[in-house]
Amino acid sequence: MSQHSTVIALTGKGGVGKTSLSAAFVRILTQEKPDARILAIDADPAVGLAVALGAEPKETLDDIRKRVAEDVTGKLKDTQDILAEAKFRLVESMTEQNGFAFLAIGRPEAAGCYCAVNTYLRKVIELLVGDFDYVVIDGEAGIEQINRRVMEKVTHLVCVSDQSRKGLGIVETIRKVADELVLYERIGLVVNRAPLPEQIRESEIGGVPVAAVIPQDDAMTKNDIEGKSIFELPEDAGILRGAKEAMKQLGII
Repeated sequence: MSQHSTVIALTGKGGVGKTSLSAAFVRILTQEKPDARILAIDADPAVGLAVALGAEPKETLDDIRKRVAEDVTGKLKDTQDILAEAKFRLVESMTEQNGFAFLAIGRPEAAGCYCAVNTYLRKVIELLVGDFDYVVIDGEAGIEQINRRVMEKVTHLVCVSDQSRKGLGIVETIRKVADELVLYERIGLVVNRAPLPEQIRESEIGGVPVAAVIPQDDAMTKNDIEGKSIFELPEDAGILRGAKEAMKQLGII
């Protein structure tokens, strides 16, 4: 990871609006940092971030992993050649529009499959990150990607939760696991879709500072139902205001 890259990973349980928030981060970065190189990575197999951003990935990272594996079977001697080939294919596959590049990771590797090619491709992602000023990673639900060290080095770890006791309880688990397995500089919590935002008065929950509390947002719900991208939301939408507040609290913008 380039020391100049800001890498923001969003994580949390399913159904809390993590993908919408990731998309909001990307939109705000394109507005606040128009000259910056921005990469959005959809690390969730459901590929929801593509819809939220209005992006159409040509090929996923897992597609490329399989192709490289087929091409280099039995020829894993020259690591640099494999890295160069995989990185070239990733750059070719990335969709660029609206001021950002987009990459979908695709289906996760099979359980117990830790072959050399996967290790090389994880390295390729690190190499790609160095080519961008800002990287936003929409992680899959839960903490599996942290456990698998897919998100091993980030500058900002953003935990996303709803207002439920169960959701907020998972935040502490994520922090404890991340403290052991992830290198990060800042961590923060965004409580999203909160029906009673005024009831959250704590400055931190589960040892994670509260960066923003975002009320339920009818505009975002309507947007999701209609399959529209985050770029079609009005500027005063609650999720955009909340995302901007979180990004300021975390020192991203």
